[in-house]
Amino acid sequence: MEQETLYTICGYVASIFLILGYLPQAIETIRTRNTDGIALPSFLMMAIGALAFVIQGLLHKDGIIWSMVITNAVTCSCSCIVFAIKIHNDYVRKKD
Repeated sequence: MEQETLYTICGYVASIFLILGYLPQAIETIRTRNTDGIALPSFLMMAIGALAFVIQGLLHKDGIIWSMVITNAVTCSCSCIVFAIKIHNDYVRKKD
C-alpha cells in the first residue's frame, strides 16, 4: 500500500474513532444538562486545542487535511456546547 494512501486511511480512522469516543459524552451532557462531573478547564482546553487543529488542517502546506478539519470542528463544537452548559449550571443557575 502506498504511504500516502495509508496516511489518509489512518487520518479517517482516527477521525471516526475520536468522534465516536467523544460524541456520547457530549450528547449525554446536552440531553441531561448534568455537568457535575465535568471539569470546566478541561472542556475549555479541549475546545481551544480542537480549534487550533482546525486552523492547522486548513493551513497545511500541502492543502487542507479534511479529516483533521472535520474531526476537530465536531469536537470543538461539542466542547463549546458542553462548556456553555457547564457555565450556565455553575454560574447562572446559582444566581436563581
